[in-house]
Amino acid sequence: MRRPTVTEPDPHRWWGLVVIALAQLMVVLDATIVNIALPSAQRDLGMSDANRQWVITAYTLAFGGFLLLGGRIADLVGRKRTFACGLVGFAAASALGGAAGGPGMLFGARALQGVFAAVLAPSALSLLTTMFSDPKERGKAFGIYGAMAGGGSAIGLLAGGLLTEYLDWRWCLYVNVPIALVALLGAFAVLRDHRPADTGARLDVRGVLLGCGGLVALVYGFSEAQPRGWTDPWVLALFAAAVVLLVAFVWWQTRAPSPLLPLHLLRNRNRAGCFLTMALATIGLFGVFLFMTYYLQAVLGYSPVKTGLAFLPMTAAIITGSTQVSARLLHHVPPRALMVPGMFLAALGMVLLTGLSVDGDYATHVLPGMLLTGFGMGLTFMPVFATATAGVAPQDAGVTSATVNTSQQVGGSIGTALLNTIATTSTTAYVAAHLRDPAERARVVAEGTVHGYTVAIWWAAGIMLLAGIVAGLMVTSRAPRHLVPPGEGAAAENADARTAYGN
Repeated sequence: MRRPTVTEPDPHRWWGLVVIALAQLMVVLDATIVNIALPSAQRDLGMSDANRQWVITAYTLAFGGFLLLGGRIADLVGRKRTFACGLVGFAAASALGGAAGGPGMLFGARALQGVFAAVLAPSALSLLTTMFSDPKERGKAFGIYGAMAGGGSAIGLLAGGLLTEYLDWRWCLYVNVPIALVALLGAFAVLRDHRPADTGARLDVRGVLLGCGGLVALVYGFSEAQPRGWTDPWVLALFAAAVVLLVAFVWWQTRAPSPLLPLHLLRNRNRAGCFLTMALATIGLFGVFLFMTYYLQAVLGYSPVKTGLAFLPMTAAIITGSTQVSARLLHHVPPRALMVPGMFLAALGMVLLTGLSVDGDYATHVLPGMLLTGFGMGLTFMPVFATATAGVAPQDAGVTSATVNTSQQVGGSIGTALLNTIATTSTTAYVAAHLRDPAERARVVAEGTVHGYTVAIWWAAGIMLLAGIVAGLMVTSRAPRHLVPPGEGAAAENADARTAYGN
C-alpha cells in the first residue's frame, strides 16, 4: 500500500508569519486608528454631527459585508495573489482618504479600504493556516496572530493619538502606505502559494449579492438605530431586509453549484461555536474601546496621546494571554478550557468598569478592569482562530478564514452601534430625571454621560458572559493534537477531524 506523502514544512514560514502579522495589524488597527483623529477630521472637512459616524461605519460595513466574497476569491484565484492585490488596493484607498478634500471623498475611501481589507484578511489567515502543519508551531503562530487581532485595535488608538497630536489626522491614513509596501515586498520574497487547481468551481454571484446585502443591511440597521431610534420605520425596514436576504442566502447555499459559504462548515458545532463566540466577544470589546476613549478624553480630560497610552496595559494583557498562556496550553488542553475562563475573566473586567464615575481615577477605576478584560480576550482569541480553521479541506480554507473575520467585524460593528444606542438612551433618561436646577446642567450632563457608559458596559459584560456559555456548550473538541492541519486531503477531513470535533 502506498504510504501517504509527508508535506515538508515551509522553510520561510516564520518570516511569512511576520509578513502576515504586519498586514493583519494594519487591517485591524485601521478600524480604530481614526477614532481619536475624528474630531480633527470633522473640523477640517466640515462634516456634520449626523454624518461623522460614516468615517467609522463605512469601513466596518464594507469589511464585514464583503469578507465572504474575499474568502472565496482567495480560494479560486490563489491566496498569495489575493493577498498582494489586497495590500496594493488598501494602500491606494488609504492614500485617497488621506488626500480627501471633502466628507464624501473620505467616506468613499474608507469604504474602499473596507473592501480591500475584506480581500486581504481571509487570504492572510488561510496562508497562515496552510504554512504551519505542526500543532505546536501552529499554536505559537496563532498566538502571535491572535495578539495582532486583539491588540491591533488598541494599538490603533495609540497611533491615532500620536499622529493626530504631532503630525496631522491625514497621517492616520497615509501611514498605511509604507506598511503595505513593506508587507508587499515581504510577500513576494517569502510567501509561497500553489496555483489553485481548476475544479470547475465558479464565483457564486447570487450568493454574493444575497449574503453581502444581508450583512450590510443588518450592520447598517444597527448603525441607524442610534440617531433614529429602534422603532423608526427605516430601521425596521433595514432589519426586515436583512432577515429576508440572509434567509434567502442560506436557502440558495443549499442549491448553488459552487456555494459562497459551504454550509457543512456551519453544521460542525465546534466551528459554529467559535464563530458565535467571536461575534459575541467582539461586541463587548469594541464597546470598551468606544466608551473608554470618550471617558478618558471627555470626562477625565486626557489628550489624544495620553488616551492612547492608557490603552497600552490592555494591549499588553491581550498579548500576554494570547502568546504566553494560550499558545503554551492549547496543545495540552481542550480549546474551551481556555475560551470559557477567558470570556468569564473578560466579563468580570467589564463588571469592574461599571464603577466609573465623573471623578474617577485611572489607576483604581479603569486599569484593573482593562487588564482583566484584555487578558481574558487574549486567552480566547487564539483558540477561536485555531479551532475554527483546523481540519478544513484546502478548497475551503479561504472561506473558513473569512467567516472567522466576518464574525469579528460584524460583531464589532453591531457592538459599536448597539451599545452606543443603549448608552445614549440611558444618558438622555438620566439627564431628564435629574436636571432640576439649570445651574447644575454641566455636572448632571457629565454624570448622565458616565451613567450611560456604565449601563452599556453592564450589557457588554452580559454579552461576554453569554459568549463564555456558548463556548462551553458548543466547542467540545479535544486538545489540538487531534486537529488536522489543512491541506492533508479530504480523507483527513472526513476521518481524523470527525474524532477531533466529535462529529
